[in-house]
Amino acid sequence: MKHYTHAAMGLAATTMLASPLALAQPEKSVQTEAGAIAIETVVEGLVHPWGMAFLPDGRMLITEREGRLRILSKDEKLSDPIEGVPDVFNRGQGGLLDVALHPDFASNRWVYLSFAEPGEDGASTALGRGRLEEGKLEDFEVIFRQEPKVDEENHFGGRIVFTGDETLFFTLGERFLFDPAQDLSNHLGTIVRLNHDGSAAADNPFVDQDDARDEIWSYGHRNIESAAIHPDTGELWVAEMGPLGGDELNRPQAGKNYGWPEVSWGKHYSGEEIPDPSENGEYANAVMQWTP
Repeated sequence: MKHYTHAAMGLAATTMLASPLALAQPEKSVQTEAGAIAIETVVEGLVHPWGMAFLPDGRMLITEREGRLRILSKDEKLSDPIEGVPDVFNRGQGGLLDVALHPDFASNRWVYLSFAEPGEDGASTALGRGRLEEGKLEDFEVIFRQEPKVDEENHFGGRIVFTGDETLFFTLGERFLFDPAQDLSNHLGTIVRLNHDGSAAADNPFVDQDDARDEIWSYGHRNIESAAIHPDTGELWVAEMGPLGGDELNRPQAGKNYGWPEVSWGKHYSGEEIPDPSENGEYANAVMQWTP
């Protein structure tokens, strides 16, 4: 199994250099196997920035995990917090998470937000959308909720990725509870595939299957916080955070089980070994893994 350090670094460099806001001279250059990465501070004063999305006019929407959504102008000035953002569970790794624009944003103004949603039984990851109008998020509504809510503060996942077929992928952590990631009757430790209104895509692999959630695309995941659609193939690629080592680059396939917590390339934080994925053909294997 190969490390993917070089692939990750190459992607980071491409992202930085492609950014419309990365126009000034770099402050620092870091040499990697794939080449030099230019590092530049675009804006200061943010608290736990988590997600960002570029507006058609070149400005950037940025989430702060504490529960604020801001706009960064092209001249690198931060707006005041945008009104209309939902209340969030701002504890541990929870809070306001990702932001993404609907593919037809120019006409419908839909902005999608993921966040840790508080409730009587704890918190869960939720997906909502509202219309961005004159610096406000109007008509915000929650369109999907991870079930169940649990009394835990970690592993919310939360990345939003639109596809080219009127659906989106949404990543959901196992909330640091481990075993539910192998149980299809809940959403913990899964990737779900939804229509743009939050309903389950009709051709998902577990639709109408007893004791399984219609929304699930793949399962056996730990905590996915990076996701993207390959521009040429249209396939979903994700980076999945391992425990003590064992971070994975995966290309999730419909209906596949990615093994957590039964197998992992990493170890438990206690140092206890976890069975090696290569020794068990029952689970889908990572494309690459990285262990420091």
